[in-house]
Amino acid sequence: MQRIPCPERDDWRATAESVGFTFHTIGGERYWDERAYYAFTLNEIERRIEAPTGEIEAMCLEVVGRAINDEKYLRRLKIPEAFWPLLSESWRRRDASLYGRLDLSYDGWSPAKLLEYNADTPTSIFEAAVFQWTWLEQAMERNIIPKRADQFNSIHERLIDAWKKHGSAKHLHLTGMTDNAEDAGTLAYLQDTAVQAGLKTTLMDIKDVGLGGDGRFVDLDERAIELAFKLYPWEWMFQDAFGVKLSSAPTRWIEPPWKAILSNKGVLPLLWEMFPKHPNLLPAYFEDDPKAAMLGSSFVRKPLYSREGANVTLVSAGSTLMEQQGPYGAEGFILQAFASLPSFSDQYAVLGSWLVDHTPCGLSVREDENPITGNTSRFVPHAIL
Repeated sequence: MQRIPCPERDDWRATAESVGFTFHTIGGERYWDERAYYAFTLNEIERRIEAPTGEIEAMCLEVVGRAINDEKYLRRLKIPEAFWPLLSESWRRRDASLYGRLDLSYDGWSPAKLLEYNADTPTSIFEAAVFQWTWLEQAMERNIIPKRADQFNSIHERLIDAWKKHGSAKHLHLTGMTDNAEDAGTLAYLQDTAVQAGLKTTLMDIKDVGLGGDGRFVDLDERAIELAFKLYPWEWMFQDAFGVKLSSAPTRWIEPPWKAILSNKGVLPLLWEMFPKHPNLLPAYFEDDPKAAMLGSSFVRKPLYSREGANVTLVSAGSTLMEQQGPYGAEGFILQAFASLPSFSDQYAVLGSWLVDHTPCGLSVREDENPITGNTSRFVPHAIL
């Protein structure tokens, strides 16, 4: 694994905007940055990233199965009891999961370590699936990277296949917070993949989801919502006004309700409890577990529910390095072993290992100049050399 500086395409901004990638720059700062790329060997991809990704996903599914069959796990995750039957029925029906992203720390030689699982509402999929592939093709054409280069990236094709498999003949609604540029771009891309799979679709804001007189969720045209992709967290849906109707309404949701187990940071200590000393896991415990003292004076404190690092605290050798403010934490916290991000030319990278329909199928790299905050604010392409 190497970070290789390279010239950027002089027309990349125009190319981005022509395909709807309007959030390539956020707050005046580059979000997409192709002035360098991360190079991997095929062995690194297949043995160090792809294989562990599949193994971690399998372990996560074991956690879900155990939690569904033993309510003490759902209590530890602080999932509201009123929604336990919703999760259980969804799991037993084998409701489809479309995609997810494992965030990994990987230095090129040690085993990749799971930082967390973005199982419910992962963004950056358009950048990973499409725009970095466009970069690869054009960078080879323009002699920016070697013509033998390849990319671990079949995300786009896998998404289309997954929609064909799970979309059936139902009309698909896609919903989320469309006033957010990144969320809107993600929804529009997923809509495009569904259309390519032959589905009829409607994209709408989550606030426009209504409830019909017969107890069905409906869109603004009073069309019943039978199948819905939602870029909106399950824990928010549980708390929303229509949350009480989730169990009785016949809508099938993607991501499915059972994904609420995996999008909870409590899955990290559950994984460590079920698979102790696994090479791709970091030690993790619920904060009220006496075993948490085994982490010593260096750890990361995470709320069970959190988005974009809110209410996360980094502690090293007893000193607080970073404490992010936010609205989360009422349900409790977990403690995870502190794992410094590897440095590549003074840049600190987090790998996003993508799964579609439970199959590892792609890689994304986000990096930051600050090894402490780990905001991973820039998306950087990758290539296999």
